[in-house]
Amino acid sequence: MNQLLIQQYRQLGISEEVYAFGAAVEETLSERFAAIDAVAEYNQLKVLQAMQEHRVSAECFSATSGYGYNDLGRETLEKVYAACFKGEDALVRPQITCGTHALALALMSNLRPGDELLSPVGKPYDTLEEVIGIRPSKGSLAEYGVTYRQVDLLPDGEFDYEGIRNAVTPKTKLVTIQRSKGYAPRRTLSVARIGELIAFIKGIRPDVICMVDNCYGEFVEEREPLEAGADMIVGSLIKNPGGGLAPVGGYIVGKKECVENAAYRLTSPGLGKEVGASLGILQSFYQGLFLAPVVTAGALKGAVFAANIYEKLGFDVIPDGSESRHDIIQAISFHNPDALIAFCEGIQAAAPVDSYVTPEPWAMPGYDSDVIMAAGAFVQGSSIELSADGPLKPPYAVYFQGGLTWYHAKTGILKTLQKLKERNLVPPGVI
Repeated sequence: MNQLLIQQYRQLGISEEVYAFGAAVEETLSERFAAIDAVAEYNQLKVLQAMQEHRVSAECFSATSGYGYNDLGRETLEKVYAACFKGEDALVRPQITCGTHALALALMSNLRPGDELLSPVGKPYDTLEEVIGIRPSKGSLAEYGVTYRQVDLLPDGEFDYEGIRNAVTPKTKLVTIQRSKGYAPRRTLSVARIGELIAFIKGIRPDVICMVDNCYGEFVEEREPLEAGADMIVGSLIKNPGGGLAPVGGYIVGKKECVENAAYRLTSPGLGKEVGASLGILQSFYQGLFLAPVVTAGALKGAVFAANIYEKLGFDVIPDGSESRHDIIQAISFHNPDALIAFCEGIQAAAPVDSYVTPEPWAMPGYDSDVIMAAGAFVQGSSIELSADGPLKPPYAVYFQGGLTWYHAKTGILKTLQKLKERNLVPPGVI
């Protein structure tokens, strides 16, 4: 073993025993990591080609203020996003505050009173419950006369095609497909599976808008959901596509009409995409997108490493240590609140920012139980940076994601293992 490296880990509070356990797991993952790097290389070239094709220049980084008329950088960036994700148009703005805001914007701009929204993949992420009106909230879609219908996945995780067929009605205007698992114990949807679902729905009603919540999935595969038939994809810039550099923002990419509707809702009827000052942060958007494929690859390696570490210790992990990956999130069910809290403490202690802070469960807005979140990030709330969170309710699962580099993700996982070992929360004699 590299004694200098072991000494450095020891100085960060990770014992030689924990390091050796992790090193043995890492040795088994060389082929998986090589496959992740191959996808990153493909996507890096895709981003580079889009930037060259649309003539990104130093002038694109100039700041605008006020109305932001004729913002070359903003307009070029949206062309680059449309090219990368294979859409007709894109809306990429710092005025979109987060992923939930981007999703709410896409839904509220493309649905009208009397329309129905359908989720064929079960309950959406917790923060969308109030957007839809599943939990009453001011300004929800329900208050505007938009109804909601849901078809749960089958017990084996497959689509309930017969249930979906019965749920699609003349009122169904938009179908929302959440790619990632959220806080549900299900597997992430691959682009191929999303394509199969969309083809089935379009076979029933070709005019239905199919929207994919693409959060955590960008650049994980060579293809994106628009290439599999989606009409619109939505995400956050403080997740994968921001590459850890975007300080805020969200995106909507897809059919021109869908994007145009969203632009008029974001700003104002009659104004749409023509306004919206970039305020000097476009360089971070461009550079973050350029780095995103490699940053995403580092996060993916961390997720695969975590899955194999905790699977070897006997915990329930989704995805498991060997199956294909379609987002950067790794779920680990501890069935023990103390283990969930210890894991999050380990992630926080491994952070470059606020490492001395101890995360505690609290009643976060938009959630129906206390949630613990660990994220010592350069960008507040950035989940492409090393982070972990989970609701304090059975099965006491943690959702780990991010890591701007593979080495930092690895350190974070080893630190979580150290915390659990110190509290006798791992099987005795294994480490």
